[in-house]
Amino acid sequence: MNFPQNLKYTNEHEWIRVEGDIAYVGITDYAQEQLGDIVFVDIPTVGETLEAGETFGTIEVVKTISDLFLPLAGEILEQNEALEENPELVNKDPYGEGWLIKMKPADASAAEDLLDAEAYKAVVNG
Repeated sequence: MNFPQNLKYTNEHEWIRVEGDIAYVGITDYAQEQLGDIVFVDIPTVGETLEAGETFGTIEVVKTISDLFLPLAGEILEQNEALEENPELVNKDPYGEGWLIKMKPADASAAEDLLDAEAYKAVVNG
């Protein structure tokens, strides 16, 4: 299982990568593995400003739909359009081409309070 060191993680299995005043958010390798084959990603919150922990969308697999939680407060700028045609990108490349949203964090430094790779690995491994 992959735990990139350059990302921050949540207990809900989302990751965030801050690049200046923009951040990318997705689900972790562990999450996609647990969910199984992803068939649809729904991000109805583009253009909205949400608080950390709020639901920004859902991810659908063959048997269930799971909520997606925002790691940091901020504005949802765009969703990954490639997922409309190829939702399986989340399974194939959760930390790269399978990113879910691009956002503008209200306070990017708040990412420092999230889990680092080692702490997230401890969550996953119990």
